[in-house]
Amino acid sequence: MVPHVGPDHLAHDLHYIQRLIRGFMKNFPFQIIRVGLGVTFLWIGLLIFKNPEAWGNFLEPWALALLPVPLKEAMIGTALLDVVIGALLIADSFVWIASALAAMHLLIILIVSGITEITSRDIGLLAAALALFFNYFPRRWLAKFRH
Repeated sequence: MVPHVGPDHLAHDLHYIQRLIRGFMKNFPFQIIRVGLGVTFLWIGLLIFKNPEAWGNFLEPWALALLPVPLKEAMIGTALLDVVIGALLIADSFVWIASALAAMHLLIILIVSGITEITSRDIGLLAAALALFFNYFPRRWLAKFRH
């Protein structure tokens, strides 16, 4: 026996499909930002692992003097952080935490390296990380702050 498919069923199905498409399209730009930022962090982390001392040359002398560990170890820690942030963003896991870490990390980079021809791009990456953070921050937590 074939179930009856009438105009009411078709209208309901069409409405459901439209809602799915609207939801996907609403979030699609953030998916692009998430994956792009994730690939960027993962790639930079891997590059730092290959040659940590070279990446330390971007630090201002006053920042180098503040390091509690040798430069190589500090840069390996930075590479590890970059890889973790990138992996979480690509995997679409804990995006709000990964994007918060990314934003803090980028802000620190801008402070300790200064804004140069190279780090000026980090301003755009910082904006992307903040956009992800505000988009993915758990709404239920926002409700707790409002009361």
